[in-house]
Amino acid sequence: MHIDYIQSIFAQRIGGASFGESTQIYKFEKIKRAKRLAQANNPTIELLDFGVGEPDEPATKETVKILAEEAAKAENRFYADNGGQRLKEAAARYMQRVCGVTVDPQTEIIHSIGIKAALSILPAALINPGDYVLMTVPGYPVFGTHAQYYGGQVFNLALRKENHFLPDLETVPKEILSKAKVLVLNYPNNPTGAVATREFFEDVVRFAIKNRLVVIHDFAYAGLVFEGKPLSFLSVPGAKEVGIELHSASKNFNMTGWRCGFVVGNPKLVKAYGYVKDHTDSGQFLAIQNAYAYCLDHSEITERIAQKYSRRMDLMVETLGSLGFKAEKPKASFFLYTEAPKGVRYHSKEIWFQTAEDLTEWLIQEKLISTVPWDDAGPFLRWSVTYPAQSPEVEKEIMAKLKDRLSDCSWEWS
Repeated sequence: MHIDYIQSIFAQRIGGASFGESTQIYKFEKIKRAKRLAQANNPTIELLDFGVGEPDEPATKETVKILAEEAAKAENRFYADNGGQRLKEAAARYMQRVCGVTVDPQTEIIHSIGIKAALSILPAALINPGDYVLMTVPGYPVFGTHAQYYGGQVFNLALRKENHFLPDLETVPKEILSKAKVLVLNYPNNPTGAVATREFFEDVVRFAIKNRLVVIHDFAYAGLVFEGKPLSFLSVPGAKEVGIELHSASKNFNMTGWRCGFVVGNPKLVKAYGYVKDHTDSGQFLAIQNAYAYCLDHSEITERIAQKYSRRMDLMVETLGSLGFKAEKPKASFFLYTEAPKGVRYHSKEIWFQTAEDLTEWLIQEKLISTVPWDDAGPFLRWSVTYPAQSPEVEKEIMAKLKDRLSDCSWEWS
């Protein structure tokens, strides 16, 4: 007997009866397929992968040692729920020492199982059907996706080069603002590498108060700055009255798969997050939380990582610039965001690209060079400096390979 009514009962938020039947392929899956094909067709040629958006090194040996010690303690085997006192206190010290922000570890900090988990939980505490969320594009869509699951709607704010990849808040229509609940920001930014200014954050606070908005600042790349100290949104006067900030172990301490972070800021918002979280997960393993707490007290780890990325960024900017790309070193993160050329003269042929995605596929197929395309606010390429390299000498060798592979290309920009 064959009975299949399952297809007809999927929720509309994931596509309803049409779920799983779309033939559309997400760009990251296209990239994966193109890479596999290029490598299969060219098994003796190394693929230069500048599309990886995660650290190339593991957590430090000291961090791993702390994890092992904490994992062996019987008292750490229980559910953490919304607890984890060591992490709360270490996070408060970090906020004071690194970000210049004083917070109460008991009422203004709760751990999260990474920023992605926090962004997926928070809409349940804030969004009703018909509410709007203001999101920047290009950007990380998780909060907006879950807001839509709850009947909310998303208004996109384009990040453009002429505005230093900061959103123009004055472009939000009044009819949207009247229904808006939340503004989501991310600086240092993925994918543009842009950093916010204190003046911009001050404008955000005024904008939030005027329009009764909650501000959620995704601070995933907090410590990966090349000059000065990280600029926390909460360091701006009034910010804690309107918002929260999300911190992560992943990028700052090479702890991507460990899945740990914390939510900090307005105590009412932290409490609401904790309430929904308590009905969503049972907390991250305390051994992981305690290892992260160790890292937060040793921010020199992040400083060393940032120095490596800064060095690699200098090399990549120089290399791409010599090839005709309009490459400018960002002030933070491990992403270099460059305008995508419209076409290329290659082997006596002119090849034109309608989108950055088209260019990305051509680079993989013809040159075995992988990047990530963004077309949300004009065609751009995101180059990551998290490629595997064990020494500065190897980094230079990789850049030499990049230059050599693209040396027979003449790019068209208009």
